Amino acid sequence: MGGCIGANRDNGPPSRESSDVTGMVQHVSIGRNQPLKAEKPKWKSDVQLTEGQLRSKRDEFWDTAPAFEGRKEIWDALKAAAYALETGDHALAQAIVDGANISLPHGTLMDCYDELGNRYQLPVYVLSAPTNLIEELSESDNGQDTDNSSPGIEIPIKFRLSHTNKDIKMPVRTTDSVYKIKKRICEDEGIEVVRQRFFYSGRLLNDKLRIEDAKVPKGHVIQVIVTKKEEDL
Repeated sequence: MGGCIGANRDNGPPSRESSDVTGMVQHVSIGRNQPLKAEKPKWKSDVQLTEGQLRSKRDEFWDTAPAFEGRKEIWDALKAAAYALETGDHALAQAIVDGANISLPHGTLMDCYDELGNRYQLPVYVLSAPTNLIEELSESDNGQDTDNSSPGIEIPIKFRLSHTNKDIKMPVRTTDSVYKIKKRICEDEGIEVVRQRFFYSGRLLNDKLRIEDAKVPKGHVIQVIVTKKEEDL
């Protein structure tokens, strides 16, 4: 798991593990502060994870990160920057890093320093999903949509597509599942369900989750991260 290490800065360049366990960087050589790289790290998990399991690992890391050495406000800034980067808002991520006076000797959040010289290391799994992530299946995958006892309330929600930054304003019901909405976006925008990942307030929404359970108020924006097709990877 990631952590914060004291002010010694005389190690070598970072190495990236394919494992989903750490993402820690050994032997860092500190030079000039580098701009944050826009590309997300690509990695493969040794043990395949579902979206829910990945979310749990991330929640566990961020819940315990302030217990490491370092300053809580820096951990908070790193969490916000990591979320912004994954949702495609590189400019916001860079602004957060700059505003918190965080130095990136290698242009990555996997290894960084605050202005007091404390070192912070983020595991790769908080920065991007593994290439072998398992898609969680809902009842709809068997050709049956979830039968809700209540039709729910219709509310307007915005869905922001990461690859075009286009906002789709769509009326949904509070009892609609994430999977059901993904199918609607697939029909309207031609984006396959398996290429869509929903994020709201920094949280990955799994396919079985209903809008009311995700606590998304009317008019709010759900980030839709659109992954590349297999042939494009």
